[in-house]
Amino acid sequence: MGFFIIALLSLSATFLAVGGDTPDVTQSVASPVPPCHDWGESREGAVQVLEGEAGWLDCPLFSHPTIYNYSSAVAAGLNLVWYHMAAGQDLEQPLDFHQPDHRLSKERDRLWLEPVISQDTGQYLCMLRNKTSCAKIAVRLEVKPHSQNPGCEVASTVSSQPVVIPIQEGKTLSCPDVPSTKHSVLWFYVSTHPSQECKMYPFWDKDREVQGNNLVVHNMLELYQGHYYCVVTYESKGKIMNFTRMINVTAVSPSGLPKEPMILNPDKKQVFTVKLGSDVYLKCKVKFPYLEGSKDMWWTIDGKAVDNLDPRITSKSEQVSYFFGDVDMEDVLRIRDFNSEDLTREYNCSARNQRGSSTCRAVLEEEVYLPYVELGCGLGVTLFVMLGLFLVYQVFWLELLLLYRSWFGTDERFTDDKEYDIYISYARNSEEEHFVLMTLRRVLENELGYSVCIFDRDSLPGGTITDETLSFVDRSRRLLVVLSPGYGQQGTQALLELKAGLDSMAWGGQLRVILLQYKPLNRDSWVRELRRARLALVLVRWQGDKSISLSSRFWKRLRLELPVRRMKSMKPCEGSVVPQKDTPQHIQREHNAVYYTL
Repeated sequence: MGFFIIALLSLSATFLAVGGDTPDVTQSVASPVPPCHDWGESREGAVQVLEGEAGWLDCPLFSHPTIYNYSSAVAAGLNLVWYHMAAGQDLEQPLDFHQPDHRLSKERDRLWLEPVISQDTGQYLCMLRNKTSCAKIAVRLEVKPHSQNPGCEVASTVSSQPVVIPIQEGKTLSCPDVPSTKHSVLWFYVSTHPSQECKMYPFWDKDREVQGNNLVVHNMLELYQGHYYCVVTYESKGKIMNFTRMINVTAVSPSGLPKEPMILNPDKKQVFTVKLGSDVYLKCKVKFPYLEGSKDMWWTIDGKAVDNLDPRITSKSEQVSYFFGDVDMEDVLRIRDFNSEDLTREYNCSARNQRGSSTCRAVLEEEVYLPYVELGCGLGVTLFVMLGLFLVYQVFWLELLLLYRSWFGTDERFTDDKEYDIYISYARNSEEEHFVLMTLRRVLENELGYSVCIFDRDSLPGGTITDETLSFVDRSRRLLVVLSPGYGQQGTQALLELKAGLDSMAWGGQLRVILLQYKPLNRDSWVRELRRARLALVLVRWQGDKSISLSSRFWKRLRLELPVRRMKSMKPCEGSVVPQKDTPQHIQREHNAVYYTL
């Protein structure tokens, strides 16, 4: 008998030395023979019981039959004693099983509380001892109050038993811990959807049915997921007792679907682009269909596991999604300071479950360097410069064109035999004559250096108007038509000059016609020749005081249409007299000296 006790103590000490799953034992070092081996508190966690229901506690010492066996312990003369340490107290009190209400009782290694009251909350110690040996362990009891609906408690009230049912398949749910004596079972259901309330069977659908004490699910659907409560009622010691258990039902994918692991990434066509000298991350993604048992995924490099390689190579796996029991997992392989030797290795991602395994190779290629920063900066600078040039051109396009003509333009005096640069055609009335002679002619001749021909000033007395007009137009490089309300009327010399210029342009002559709008005019009153000319010719508008200055856009626009001049030229029309002063009296005297015949 003593040998058996010594053997039990030796086995318990050996179990502690190898780091078993049972709690640590606190041994006294003050005496060679410890008074009691304390296993601490059970690692199974607290037992939860609803107040007013039946509850029981199993002594955790006998959860490891290789160390402690109830029948062998009793045969060896060991007694099982229960103690209670209430919440907030440090003193252990032995339990009294001889109370008048017979609420507490024990059966083999089980302590019964029928029913449980709130004062039962606390720590219970079961001690196995005799005169020469002792061992004890604690288990905690939590008494939960009933809610307003005693049939359906919240999920945290009592521990739940998980059950999975494949979609469109059936399963029978049995209430846990039902007694062997006569009893009855009531079933309740609470959906996981927050809007659902507690329902007592029948649940008003044809897919779930109570048969005897069991609940049969004939056809599992997603909406049938949730917490199923069973309330067991039985008679004990002349009293009606009950207890509640909860089953957490989850829907999973049908069992008829393929269950082998599927590697989603990398696939056969995927190529990982890597950069030498940087950290490289290779991602492996695997779908594990629902299947009980273990599931594993891992990387191998040249057939070796990551743990057996260089410390700079590591991997980390995690679950990324869950859908009806199907799990997607990722394993990221990290290679720090990737080098050319790593590029030649073979990288394989593998996955395995109870049904099969799968492997896929990751193909790597070196990244071709592209100077994105340089290209981006260059493109940005180019766009900025182009935008700046565009804005400059929009504002200074006249000045730029004039500058270009001054540098690269051809002086027409060296390429033709024309005598005049400009022939001015205008309506013969006092206002237009004053503008032509006092402003237009003065600037063109004195400031810009052009040779200007004006019929009323430069024609000789006694000539024919038609012949001399055609001769002057033919000997000019530009015909400048000053448009005003009185221009282009039938039978006027101005119309003759316009027709001569247009005919010369039409027959391929070197003459170009320029329209200068002196005053706004109604185009409906224009003659046919003037309407056709306006569609094809350049129109320069005089804007009064804004156009007087030589730096105005009017003179720049006009110079753009006139022949190129790099220096002033003071050559007047042949036979003309250059006036010393451009006064109205002088102009009138000059007009009076001109004789012509019609």
